[in-house]
Parts: sequence; structure tokens; C-alpha cells
Amino acid sequence: MRWTRLLDPTAHPGWWQMALDQALLDRAERTGEGFVRCYRWEPWCLSFGRHEPALRRYDRARIEAAGMDVVRRPTGGRAVWHARELTYAVVAPLTAFGGMRQAYRQIHALLARAVEHLGAAASLAPAGRPLTPGAGACFSSPAGGEVIALGRKLVGSAQLRQGTAMLQHGSLLLADDQSRVAEVTLGSAPAGGEITLEAVLGRPVPFAEAAAAVATAFDPLAAEWGSPVTDREQDALAATHADRFRDPAWTWAR
Repeated sequence: MRWTRLLDPTAHPGWWQMALDQALLDRAERTGEGFVRCYRWEPWCLSFGRHEPALRRYDRARIEAAGMDVVRRPTGGRAVWHARELTYAVVAPLTAFGGMRQAYRQIHALLARAVEHLGAAASLAPAGRPLTPGAGACFSSPAGGEVIALGRKLVGSAQLRQGTAMLQHGSLLLADDQSRVAEVTLGSAPAGGEITLEAVLGRPVPFAEAAAAVATAFDPLAAEWGSPVTDREQDALAATHADRFRDPAWTWAR
């Protein structure tokens, strides 16, 4: 199958990033192509999982008063604060991995390889009981198969199956912890269970360095990478789902 890699150094708003991931999922289902993306968010953004009870769990008035950008992802999972981190996305036909569970583990194994390439020891969390959407922030505890370092969660991920294709995207924490999520949580918030790459390595890791490591780790997916998708093409793809991901009614649907 044809794979295309998108290592985007230009940061975009949360609605644009989610709209593009969704549009690439549509395309993968239609054409059988695969895509690997690395990207950043500007402004920094709080994202909710598709089924997360955000209205019951987070203080909307406080979020809006603070001017925090907010978006609801097309995938499941729980809240993530996207600031100084790298977000990856893998979009492909299910046949590329053999199924959703297989994709989850294979993609995390490749991400662990990228972390090791950067100089940190990484492993996959042991299998455990699935976490519910209302169980707190994404990084409060690792799910089975997620990437951990020094026993703490380094990468948080979520998935969506659409027909014959799948999307998995997630956050590799470079410098920021997830305390912003706790600050806007209604009631008591679970203790943070995350760790950053900076804390593990004892040095800052620029986005470009992390993206290059991810790109190298994902090389085994493709014998040859396809031509890049141009900025104009990406804008056109994102526009097909922009209205939904910019709509507060979608963001605060539950």
C-alpha cells in the first residue's frame, strides 16, 4: 500500500488539526492509502475525547474566562492539554495492521523505538482493565500497551474505526505536564501520572528532533514514502470538516 508522511513544522489550531485527521481518515477509507503525521498546536489547546462527559467533568466558565482553546477529538479517550508536545497521527486501512488492537500495540512499539532513538529507555504498559471516558485526564494513568518511561506515562493515544479504515493519534509529552487539565477539572482531579521527555533525558527536546526520531522509527511501514501532501491540499482537506470541529455545540455536546 502507499504511505505518505506529513512532518508539519507549522503549528495550527486544534479544530484544523482534528479536521485534517478526520479528512485523512475519509481518504484512507476511500483509497486504501496510509498516512503518518507529526504536528503541533497553536494556540495551545485542551482536547476532549469523543465520548468524554466534558460538561460534567470540566469547568466551562473557567476555561472560557482563561481564553483556553478547546476542541473535541473524533477519537475516544480522555482530555489532553496540547502545549509543548508532539502529536502524532497514523491513518490507514485496518488491513495494514490486522485490526485495532494490533494497530495500537504496533504503533506504540514504533513510538517506543523513537523514544529510545532520542536516548531514553521506553517500554509498553502491561495490559490492564480498560479506562472509561469519565476516569479523568488521559495522562492520569497508562492504559495497557501505551508507552511509558521510568514507570510513568509518556505517550497518550486514542483511536477511531471508520468502516475499513482507522485513525490513531496521540501526544508525546516533550516538556509540559498535564496540570492544566487538573486546574479546570470540577471537583477533585486524579494525581498526574505522566512524565515528560525533558524530565527523562534531563534536557529539552525540540519538536523537530522528536519528529525526526518518529519519522525514522516509522520507516519500516513503507518501502517508499509517497509524495508530500502540499499545504494547499491540507487546507482543502481540513476545510471539509472545519465546521464541525469549530462548533461549540460539538465541543460541548456532552
